[in-house]
Amino acid sequence: MTDLREGIVAAEPESVDEFRARARAWIRANLPASTPSDQVGYLRPRFTDEEELAEVEEARQLQRQFYDAGLAGVCFPREYGGLGLTPAHQMALREELSGFAYPFRLQAPTFSPCATVLLEFGTHEQKLRHLPAIIKGEELWMQLLSEPSGGSDVAAALMTAVRDGEEWILNGSKVWTTGAWFSDWGLCLARTNWDVPKHRGLSVFIFPLHQPGIEIHRIEMLNGFKDFCQEFITDVRVPDSARIGDVNEGWTIGTRWMFHERMLHNSPYVTSATGNAGSSRRSLHNVDIARDSGCIDDPVSRDLLGEAYMLELVGEVIQHRIAEGISTGKMSDQAASVGRLYSGVSTTRLTSIAFELAGSSATAWDDTDGAAAEIGNDYLLRQVSTLGGGTTEMARNVISERVLGMPRELSYDRNTAFRDVPKGPPAK
Repeated sequence: MTDLREGIVAAEPESVDEFRARARAWIRANLPASTPSDQVGYLRPRFTDEEELAEVEEARQLQRQFYDAGLAGVCFPREYGGLGLTPAHQMALREELSGFAYPFRLQAPTFSPCATVLLEFGTHEQKLRHLPAIIKGEELWMQLLSEPSGGSDVAAALMTAVRDGEEWILNGSKVWTTGAWFSDWGLCLARTNWDVPKHRGLSVFIFPLHQPGIEIHRIEMLNGFKDFCQEFITDVRVPDSARIGDVNEGWTIGTRWMFHERMLHNSPYVTSATGNAGSSRRSLHNVDIARDSGCIDDPVSRDLLGEAYMLELVGEVIQHRIAEGISTGKMSDQAASVGRLYSGVSTTRLTSIAFELAGSSATAWDDTDGAAAEIGNDYLLRQVSTLGGGTTEMARNVISERVLGMPRELSYDRNTAFRDVPKGPPAK
């Protein structure tokens, strides 16, 4: 395939209109169309392991095609393999991708939050080594945040990193890491100081996921989905050159890390398609469910379809307003939690609407039920949207305290050394 990037990078930056025209021509000549069912029910076990690995490889190759065409890493700096263009260029690409397939598997968490954290806090050497590989689709990254004992309290990390000369020795466990079994690198939050309050003793490291000392166990959900993983990390040595940011300043990185995660669908560093993400696809898919369930002409069903479409439109406007407010400085970056809260609540409702539209097929189905099949399992897993990527309860806390300025929630561990904080019920 001809690599178009050399001429693009060497030339003056394209105008948004020029970039849009070039993107439109390439997309229509090279990408297959997507359908409303794409990315709907994404927690379904659709493939065998071999088929899933093949799809991941296809996503890598598609990302490479975007790179060769000069359409990858639009807002990443040129020195790190990107195009050095503006969010307006990225938005033009998103609009032109509407209705077409794209490598969505690679966008989260590889590009955001992992690559964005590297870009914001990594050393020049770290960026040179990893960002071009990410933009080309050569490296898939996972975020190692949640722990079995921590719930939504990311700062309560028990994974330890102990310094040993120019290396760190990591021990502990992370969990709910989607796709770790087929990914390459991890961005990991670990505890480096137990003698200060929990937020002050954290550091961030990067390391390959497949190496001695790391066991990756897959977690099977009630419907057979097995992409969530738990990692057991035992005496893994990480060079100090693989540390991101300063020692014990990991929470400074962590707050931005979670900001990038909440702003995923509006991040200028993520390739997606307007109208193709999450709620939007569910709204369109609900029309197919109503049709296949034989209720498309029912007035109540039409009300439900209207509600779903309203939720989609409101979500797009909210996300756009938040992104614009943060980029212009009119809103704190903590306002990203407003979008996170709306996304979780609306996605849950959209899944419930699909369940109502599916009727009897929501409780028992076969392949002849078309779009209505599997809706029952989707409904049982609907609360995942309020948990993954930070719980909606945490989002409500952030909104109340950091956006609205309400009093902070009472905490008994704020000024206590983390080693002195009770980690479980008292011994009897």
